[in-house]
Amino acid sequence: MIAILDYKAGNLTSVERAVRHLGFACKITNSHEEIRKAERVIFPGVGAAGKSMESLAELGLDKILPELFASGVPILGICVGLQVLFDFSEENLTNCLGILPGEVRRFSEKIGPADGKTLKIPHMGWNAVEFIIDHPVFRGNPAGSEFYFVHSYYPRPADQKMAAGMTEYGISFTSAVAHRNLVAVQFHPEKSGKPGLRLLDNFCRWSGSSV
Repeated sequence: MIAILDYKAGNLTSVERAVRHLGFACKITNSHEEIRKAERVIFPGVGAAGKSMESLAELGLDKILPELFASGVPILGICVGLQVLFDFSEENLTNCLGILPGEVRRFSEKIGPADGKTLKIPHMGWNAVEFIIDHPVFRGNPAGSEFYFVHSYYPRPADQKMAAGMTEYGISFTSAVAHRNLVAVQFHPEKSGKPGLRLLDNFCRWSGSSV
């Protein structure tokens, strides 16, 4: 069974529908017992980092997630579920889970491409992800595949070797990370059509190994 973490962060049912569509058993839950028994864990999220960390702490999931990571359970973080894996977020000046070294920063209001046109924040809509490492979860999608984004903040890993995918939006930012038994993406695979479903299917079959 795949556990989809319920910490009042929204967007859970769309993840559940996508996983069930692919033929995998899953459950939205915040039960420590059920989460510990799960073969894999999906950590989705929309909203603000500060509120997300408050909810995780209230439910005791801020302790469960590092435990799962240490035990080797395959974990997939999505959107805010990516951001709060890091040490710190500029959003609400939030101390986060610290599973991954690095921080989360806000896009500048003045970012823009070479033609000088200012880009809108939040970054919303379809954009390409260049996967820069060969990883089982990211295999099978052709170069230039686009995924759906909605965010104003982006991760900056302390160790760039953790960066698995890059995206251009005024700047080049890390849009996917991979470290041991954990992968996480800034975009929403559950809203990204065939490329997103391919990624989710890969994760639901993934053993947690990087090869």
